[in-house]
Amino acid sequence: MAGITPIVMPKWGLSMSEGTVVAWLVEVGDEIEVGTPILDVETDKIANAVEAPDPGVLRRKVANDGELLPVKALLGVMGGSDVSDADIDAYIAAYVMPAADEDDEANAGPAYLYADVDGTRIRYARKGAEDGTPVLFIHGYGGDLDNWLFNIDAIGEKNPVIALDLPGHGQSDAKLPGTSIEALADFVARFMGVIDVAQAHVVGHSMGGAIASQLALSHPKRVVSLGLIASAGLGPDINNGYTEGFANAASRRDLKPVLEQLFKDPGLVSRQMIDDVLKYKRLDGVSEVLAALGRGLFAAGRQASQPGLQLESTGKPVLVVWGRDDQVVPAAHAGNAPAGATVEVFDDAGHMVQMERANDVNRLLKQHVGG
Repeated sequence: MAGITPIVMPKWGLSMSEGTVVAWLVEVGDEIEVGTPILDVETDKIANAVEAPDPGVLRRKVANDGELLPVKALLGVMGGSDVSDADIDAYIAAYVMPAADEDDEANAGPAYLYADVDGTRIRYARKGAEDGTPVLFIHGYGGDLDNWLFNIDAIGEKNPVIALDLPGHGQSDAKLPGTSIEALADFVARFMGVIDVAQAHVVGHSMGGAIASQLALSHPKRVVSLGLIASAGLGPDINNGYTEGFANAASRRDLKPVLEQLFKDPGLVSRQMIDDVLKYKRLDGVSEVLAALGRGLFAAGRQASQPGLQLESTGKPVLVVWGRDDQVVPAAHAGNAPAGATVEVFDDAGHMVQMERANDVNRLLKQHVGG
């Protein structure tokens, strides 16, 4: 109906099917701008705010705090002053959750794929547009491809997107090609060859940023551009209280304060997130992988490799994004970005800036990759 904008339960990530309404952040009658946080929603992965897709006035709250609702369920309705209350009521009464459209069906294959790279089984996801230069997402130490759950769909609107679990992480085999950034970058290059991706815009978070930088140095034909998110490899400092704490934590009580260091808002660390990480850490071989990587890359709180400091020589476009309150890798390292890079440091965000400021990071990434 013209003039009416539905607010629906979003789909964040590859496996989300439902979410819980935590709290409304605006009131009926409030004027809302594009990007205004409207309500908080919690999934089994993390909580985040649903932002306004269009400007308007909040006319109705349909969902109540505490309701568990499926993806695409109607949460509320926005409309201009020229839309009558009767039209709003009629819209709500007639609302039917949209069926999967052709684009959904095109992306409705298996949520995860697997590749064999030198005898190592690697989990990855391949989604988004069919045409264009792919965007390859590389997570950080102890993470997995779900670290990009707020970013994959947004970037996939215009570009093919690929996200992998690095060796020893997520659901990939718990073994390593080596314990250096160089070895990991070489492995990612071989992974790209196995899945038939000649080149990509490479976006890396934390340790993944250092891998992305090294990939551009060692395999320049594979890399069109770089997006470095709270990246390692741009300076020597790193919080080994986090890296060692993550590797050593064996209980919920030990792990919770470690994970809270990832966020400006520690309330984003849900019980489910803690349980998921503990489940991963208890897999055979994972403790050894994390310990070996920690010794190889971050011994004594110093980064062994800083490939980001050499990126100017590649001539590739570089985007650097940080959260000002990063407790793992200092935001001051953003000042070491290569000349000509686009650099943005966001307030009210920590190390997981791609989650805490997802819409802002997605906007920058879309501009950067030309989507």
